[in-house]
Amino acid sequence: MKMNLKYLLAGSVALMMFVSCDDNTATLGVDMMPASDLVAKNYQVYDVTTESYAVGDSVLARTNMSYLGRFTDPETNTTIKSDFLAQFHCEEGFSIPDAVLNDSCTRFDLRLFINDFIGDSLQSFKLSIYELNQQLDPNADYYTDLNPEEYYDTNAQPIATKWFTISDRTITDSERWAKTYNNNIRISLPNELGTKIIRDYKVHPVHFNNTSTWLKSGNPCSKGLYFKLEHGDGAMAYINLVQLNIFFRYHDDYIDRDTISMASFAATDAVVQATHFENTNIDKLLADKSATYLKSPAGIFTLATLPAEQINVQDTINSAKLTFTRYNDIVEGAFKLNIPKTVLLVRLDDYLNGFFENYQINDSKESYLATFNSSTNTYQFSNIARLITRMAKEKKEGKATTNWNKVLIIPVETTKDSNGNIVKLNHDFSMNSARLVGGSDNKVKLEVIYTNFQ
Repeated sequence: MKMNLKYLLAGSVALMMFVSCDDNTATLGVDMMPASDLVAKNYQVYDVTTESYAVGDSVLARTNMSYLGRFTDPETNTTIKSDFLAQFHCEEGFSIPDAVLNDSCTRFDLRLFINDFIGDSLQSFKLSIYELNQQLDPNADYYTDLNPEEYYDTNAQPIATKWFTISDRTITDSERWAKTYNNNIRISLPNELGTKIIRDYKVHPVHFNNTSTWLKSGNPCSKGLYFKLEHGDGAMAYINLVQLNIFFRYHDDYIDRDTISMASFAATDAVVQATHFENTNIDKLLADKSATYLKSPAGIFTLATLPAEQINVQDTINSAKLTFTRYNDIVEGAFKLNIPKTVLLVRLDDYLNGFFENYQINDSKESYLATFNSSTNTYQFSNIARLITRMAKEKKEGKATTNWNKVLIIPVETTKDSNGNIVKLNHDFSMNSARLVGGSDNKVKLEVIYTNFQ
């Protein structure tokens, strides 16, 4: 049977549209049209200009992890230093036994529990602990370029100092490899400070009703502490729990003997943890015209200018694929940085207007996620058709801003619910780095497939 070539072509185009579209409804309504009304216009490749975008040390420090150390990236020779400020949570129902002997503390210490680290665990670091002299605002947004000197007396002596290594060499190997051992940095504090807390509890138990009353109590450490890195290089510790412990001896009437117990305060997401980062030697990366960079925490994003003014908005964009290719590392070594796992593509204006501050997540309209593909060495945004169409429409209608066609590529961490849905996005604070094909010398490619009506 002889078939009309026109209808055969239209059917093929409809099939192509079906297999190439994703679920972002960029072509909603197109698949409802009769096949004879559709024609594939063409496949176009556009140049995308990219550049490294310096955020310096200033990103929103909304994370439950604290970071401590200094590390020099062997690949780029850039250095990042980190220390932090932390408040402590007082649980409702906090109590100290009435029968504490002499109302005194037998030991007062801090524990910094290390979830992970990068670098050499045997490198030595010096840490100083200072009491904060003003309360951090739990409702405020803190950024990683905050100045710690605004929160403690720089003329005061630290309440403690500590030389440490990430791998604790003061314990035996059998202790270190025991299943119950959690790697931590232990810092001894003056016992008299713990004694003041115990005695205040006896006189003013209301100070310990909850976190709010504790923060205002005026007790030692109640406003929080600054963990200041003084010396050292070669490692960065990821600290997932900071715990303030008061040990005391009391008489236990139940067993009729003296015993030792402990009361604790912990830095949790109920209080402020503000990490302070300092990046150095990144200027040469920003000046690199042959590539762009992603460096976290803080550091560098990649800025892309999309060619939306070249897009024909009278046609339907069936798909628009944007791919960023990573260069392989030049330097090999045991301590090189990891590759960012997940990146966010978001409009520059949206980022500047509080994307993270407003707890926004990717919507597949003006913001998209991509995961690093180790097989292809790429981050691929498979269909940003909605975004391209919106940009072109804004330009045509005279609603375009100065940054109307600019997007940022940002390393992020995702939080998912029990069903696997993303419910929160934060900046990635892990030590990660990637060098991407791009810059003024190498254009990134945007692949677009159009369809239109006959």
